[in-house]
Amino acid sequence: MTTDADIAPGKVYLVGSGPGDPDLLTVKAKRLLDEADVVLHDKLPGPDIIGMIPEEIREDVGKRARGERTSQQYTNERLAELAHDGKTVVRLKGGDSFVFGRGGEEMVYLAEHGVPFEVVPGVTSAIAGPGVAGIPVTHRDYASSVSFVTGHEDPTKEDSAVDWDALAATGGTIVVLMGVGKLPEYTRELREAGMDPTTPVALVERGTWPDQQVATGTLDTIVEARDDAGIEPPAVTVIGDVARERQRVVKFLRNGAEES
Repeated sequence: MTTDADIAPGKVYLVGSGPGDPDLLTVKAKRLLDEADVVLHDKLPGPDIIGMIPEEIREDVGKRARGERTSQQYTNERLAELAHDGKTVVRLKGGDSFVFGRGGEEMVYLAEHGVPFEVVPGVTSAIAGPGVAGIPVTHRDYASSVSFVTGHEDPTKEDSAVDWDALAATGGTIVVLMGVGKLPEYTRELREAGMDPTTPVALVERGTWPDQQVATGTLDTIVEARDDAGIEPPAVTVIGDVARERQRVVKFLRNGAEES
């Protein structure tokens, strides 16, 4: 008779899928998807990557209809449960699991519950999204630093942990992930903190996806540009002089982005 104690523990792989183009999956990520017993995924890996996973082994733990979301607690518990059942589990996220992807929370939960795990880094959309739109996040003529910021903090926080005044003073590039909805708020905060209203800004929606689009403007005009172009999540916001580089190269850029 086999008991739970007889089942060899499984393993969880925290895998970043990159910005959405299947060609940008790492070799290791693709191999693990082929070998997994179960894949728990968000929506952000994109339909092309999710479509590569057999339906019978994939579980959607991302956003649901009507704005509902799978709780992080459920995802944590499900990962541990499957591993304790001896499964090889891939936790698949968009971009890189450790760049606003809650990979750190899941890693700690697994460790606390005795689950072996491995981290498989992915290409982060914070760099790849702007890059495929012809925008380098650093440039030795304009920006020697880059700050990555979430535009969607934990709603249970009483106060924001983002210091926009300090960011405005850095002189480097600011990249905001998950910041489409709150674009009016943080562009206003940056202006009030003293950032030049004519600072270039770009929005890259669904970077590397077939329906990628780009909108450009300034701190003063980017909200209107967003609305005119119909930019929706997921999108990356790039704030700083590097956003101007797109105009210099877009004629020869062959990443599929069309100016909106």
